[in-house]
Parts: sequence; C-alpha cells; structure tokens
Amino acid sequence: MSFRASVLTLYPQMFPGHLEQSLSGRALERGDWSLEAVQIRDFAHDRHSSVDDTPAGGGAGMVLKADVLAKAIDHVSPPGDNRPRLLLSPRGKPLTQAKVRSLAEGEGVVLVCGRFEGVDQRAIEGRALEEVSIGDYILSGGEPAALVLLDAVIRLLPGVMGNDQSGLSESFEDGLLEYPHYTRPQIWEDRAIPEVLLSGNHKKIDAWRRAESEKLTAERRPDLVSGKKTQL
Repeated sequence: MSFRASVLTLYPQMFPGHLEQSLSGRALERGDWSLEAVQIRDFAHDRHSSVDDTPAGGGAGMVLKADVLAKAIDHVSPPGDNRPRLLLSPRGKPLTQAKVRSLAEGEGVVLVCGRFEGVDQRAIEGRALEEVSIGDYILSGGEPAALVLLDAVIRLLPGVMGNDQSGLSESFEDGLLEYPHYTRPQIWEDRAIPEVLLSGNHKKIDAWRRAESEKLTAERRPDLVSGKKTQL
C-alpha cells in the first residue's frame, strides 16, 4: 500500500511543487506515494465562499473558520482513516527526524496548511489536529512547511533512495550532526582529504567520523547535546 498524503490548502496549485522532481518525483510516478491537494474554499457554504472571519475579542488579521475547515477535513479523512492529522503552525512542536521517520512508517498523513492570523481553536480540538512547526520563524502560510515535511518523509519511504541504508548515518538520526564528507581530487587548493579516510582502516575511519560528528554538534547545536533548546 502506497503512502497517501492529503493536503488541505487555499493554494492547491502549489502542490506537488518540487516534489514532482528527482527522487520524490520518480517515486510519485511509480506510485510509491500519492498526493491530493484539496481546496479548502470548496467547502465554504455562503455565496462568497468565505473561509475566514474576524477574530473573536478583536485584534488584527483574520481567522480560518472552524466549520469550513472541519468539512474539508471530514471529506479527506472520514471515520476509519487512521492517518495522523497535522496542522502546520509556528506554535507547534518542532518537527524532528524521529517524527519524520515515524510518519514514513505509517500509511500516510493529512496536512492542514494554516493561513491568515490562525485557525479557530475549535477546529483544532474538534478534529484532533496535531500542531507541527518546521522552525522558529513565520511563513506566509503552511504550504512551504507542508512541502518540507513531505520531502523529509518521502525520501525515507522504502525504495525511494535506492539504498535504504543511506538515511541511517545522516544528521539527527543518532542525535548528532553528520560528519564532514570528502571525495576526489585528493588535494584541492592545497587542502587534502584527511589521511585517516585514505587509510582503509574502517575502525579508525568510524572513530574519526564519530569524533567529528560530536565536535560539530557541540559547536553548532549544543541543544542536541544538552537536550535543551538554546536561545539564539
């Protein structure tokens, strides 16, 4: 059974975007995964196809309406659909490689792309949406975040990368950043490939790579070492 992705958005034309290219594009053609981009506005019930309204209590911006969004979710995810429902939101839990791998092991995902000032909290609670963030910054909408999440997940699906072992030594897989990589020529602009990588001694090579990973992680992502998010 292929991985099924349903995306609820006000801009379905943004999909599949870059996912139509390279490894993910070939996997899409093979049927390893499928994508449906659904227009939320199609589920509006007034003659203006309204999907948003002013925030209760006042304030700037507009809020995505609960009734419209709920109808869209019910359409793509009826009873019996066990796919997780994720709302791409800057206030969500950070997306991690562990979460990505967990999603890749499932049957698919329903992604809701937020817009405007936010989404009516009643839709979030009433349709059990899990809020997920791809970083500590604000986007104009959830569509780029949905593409990022799908990109990360699809490459881990069986057969997509060709060699399923390719993803096991990457950054974050073991809580560390990935070690530096080198290839020919052996010397470039007076910079040589580290001798240990040319030694043929795989035990020493593994030890060097581990040490470099630990060094890079301590320098660039001490939060991964301490388990606490650093304030930038």
